[in-house]
Amino acid sequence: QVQLVESGGGLVQAGGSLRLSCAASGSIFSINDMGWYRQTPGKERELVAAITSGGITDYADSLEGRFTISRDNAKNTVYLQMGSLKPEDTAVYYCHALVLTIARVTLGVWGQGTQVTVSS
Repeated sequence: QVQLVESGGGLVQAGGSLRLSCAASGSIFSINDMGWYRQTPGKERELVAAITSGGITDYADSLEGRFTISRDNAKNTVYLQMGSLKPEDTAVYYCHALVLTIARVTLGVWGQGTQVTVSS
């Protein structure tokens, strides 16, 4: 019914930048919160940043202001601008959206994940 497609991951040197994108498509009436999570092997998935439909943002304390989340509601797309990347930012990054479908059903939808690797 609803799909999230992420793009923008890859390999970058420490100190570099990357921009992740996540586009939602399908039977969407509206999208409430959108967010980015990350996961490394053996660890739980953790919240990186989230943004409401009105643009209110929330970030993990550990980021120290290095990342910025934004969204384009007209395109049903959320972005994560990552700067001053560190090797410990290496992870699979997942997009999540809380979607109200055309059938008026609320779904929590995950993207397939995109690998971000930061080399030292």
